[in-house]
Amino acid sequence: MLILAATPIGQVADASGRLGAALESADVVAAEDTRRLKRLAADLGVEIGGRVVSYFEGNEERRTPELAALLADGQTIVLVTDAGMPSVSDPGYRLVVAAIQADVPVTAIPGPSAVLTALAVSGLPVDRFCFEGFLPRKAGERTRALTELATERRTMVFFESPHRTETSLRAMAQVWGDDRPAAVCRELTKTYEEVARGGLAELAEWAAGQEQGVRGEVTIVVGGAVSEARTYAPGDLRDLVAARQADGLSRKDAIEQVAGETGMRKKDVYDAAHS
Repeated sequence: MLILAATPIGQVADASGRLGAALESADVVAAEDTRRLKRLAADLGVEIGGRVVSYFEGNEERRTPELAALLADGQTIVLVTDAGMPSVSDPGYRLVVAAIQADVPVTAIPGPSAVLTALAVSGLPVDRFCFEGFLPRKAGERTRALTELATERRTMVFFESPHRTETSLRAMAQVWGDDRPAAVCRELTKTYEEVARGGLAELAEWAAGQEQGVRGEVTIVVGGAVSEARTYAPGDLRDLVAARQADGLSRKDAIEQVAGETGMRKKDVYDAAHS
């Protein structure tokens, strides 16, 4: 059996009672960081009974067949990542697929999740949401990704590194508008937990104003697009594209961004920009 075990995102006391038992009884524990695993086991007061192996982004592809073979041989493997649920922006997906293909049962020990915790405390609609993971690091790729989401009406949840939080918020504000409501959640469940709420531009200024920069684990929650029944004349579209180009975007990227912002077909924006 493969067991995906959620680990605390801050408070060790949040760990499921089943987690300790699983760590003690598993034949193999695959961990994103074996040192963190040992600290977690010590904090939980349990001894890991089986073999411990590393399973992280750098060796996930190579190690998956090895672990799949152990599963097929009847062994039980517990997979843990540094925080939260394995396979959610963490290693795990490949091993789940391999286990299913080998007809090995896959189950989970539920527990803390930064995605759901941030969503719950954000103050934004939670009836429909989507998780988008980390945005691309390169500016052009990031802009294209945000443009594709410009008309997304569900609340969106993102992970972000502390040193890129301000940059991502400014990029979101440029594509989605300064006033799009959002929340930046940092250090969830930890001693210095903080949730900043406001428009995207306001939050970008908040991030810029942190004396030592934004610190800790960051989750960004952004409200979905509000549908507006508006039509755009070709001249309006042409002006919007020109404005984006004046901001430094290529014509291609400007057309994509305007199409995303307005909900107009890219072909119509293209025709207007070239008229």
